[in-house]
Amino acid sequence: MPNMFTRIGLGMGPWFHRKIVDPLLQILRRGAEPKQLAFSAALGISLGVFPICGVTVFLCAMAIAVLGSRCHAPTVMLANFIATPIELSLVVPFLRLGEVISGGPHFPLTSDALKKVLTGQASREILYSILNALLGWLVAAPFILVVLHILLLPCCKILVSKFSTAPSSPKKPLSAQVRKLSPSPSSPNKILSSHMEVRLKYFGRHRRDL
Repeated sequence: MPNMFTRIGLGMGPWFHRKIVDPLLQILRRGAEPKQLAFSAALGISLGVFPICGVTVFLCAMAIAVLGSRCHAPTVMLANFIATPIELSLVVPFLRLGEVISGGPHFPLTSDALKKVLTGQASREILYSILNALLGWLVAAPFILVVLHILLLPCCKILVSKFSTAPSSPKKPLSAQVRKLSPSPSSPNKILSSHMEVRLKYFGRHRRDL
């Protein structure tokens, strides 16, 4: 038995690096903003725990299309992928929360209820349970998003500062930019003096010709 778990762990190691660690390092090395990364990761996890399996990818795609540059698309999709096992474990809590909010009937998670589901005898109960799970997710999702954003923001700041390889462009102070754009006080005098020199040269040549 220990050898089997060891083999599973050794097999999961390369898969974990290829699917999670390597994409995360690529995101961090591009030098994205920590606030954007934290918000995108929180958004991807919040949508990734949607209680209906197979719909989270479409929800993330819709969120990316709506938010545009305000979120980081690769981070949203990576967080959605990471949240897949969490999604399965939160279906029942969302279901119970929705039942408490709606005051609907309690859906029993027993072997008899499973037999009714498989034989098609509990179609109405299944529909009510799905609606209750959706209601529970709708109520809990904003809180999950806010809490995850608060928790992930310092982590993203540390990771970006450690792994980012994008050169940071130094910002010049505003006073230096204004000083560069504004003409110097002596520029009108220089223009006037150069204009007088041109006129004097012109009159000098005109007198020689006469």
